[in-house]
Amino acid sequence: MNTPPPDALLFISPACPHCPAMLASLAQLLKEGLLGKLEAINLAAHPEATAELGVKSVPWLRLGPFELEGAQTPAELRSLALGADDAGVMASYIHDLLISGRRARVEDLLRREPRHFGAFPRLLRDPATSMAVRIGIGAVLEEFQGSGLASGIIPALGEILRDAEPRTRADAAHFLSLIGGPEALAIFRAHLDDADPEVREIAAEALQESAA
Repeated sequence: MNTPPPDALLFISPACPHCPAMLASLAQLLKEGLLGKLEAINLAAHPEATAELGVKSVPWLRLGPFELEGAQTPAELRSLALGADDAGVMASYIHDLLISGRRARVEDLLRREPRHFGAFPRLLRDPATSMAVRIGIGAVLEEFQGSGLASGIIPALGEILRDAEPRTRADAAHFLSLIGGPEALAIFRAHLDDADPEVREIAAEALQESAA
């Protein structure tokens, strides 16, 4: 069964020089069947519409799971429309949010659609992922600690613990400790004698805390 195309919500204003081109590009995607629905809101007529989404400037676009501020090219919009359900595109989007300090946007996205926690193991495996992004991932997981929303990535993090790269393995162990739960603890029991001292320490501490 084919995945339905994403919907788009665009905020514009009459004084915005970039809004007409954005609207035209999105209308073309709608005509091509790459969007399921296109809604455009004129902030001059409906300023109250910004309250829930925190829109501060236009053009502002929500395209499927993506929220974008400022002008976007037709090629960028097409790429996002085609990649709305693509794990790699989502990982790149979350990476960009974290590297630019917009962690709250990532948290809002994950509250709406927890399946996108799956971007975290993907980013962790990528050697190009910076320390700043890894720290951001940890901060997001700490925000959701105890909620169970991130539990779906526990198996993937468990696989990363078998990776050969020590820094990546230690990060995976740290993330598992933040998610917690019986499945994570079972993985930690298997790594109490891990070859990496940092992984051993994280595993032991997690098990001790769970027993307290």
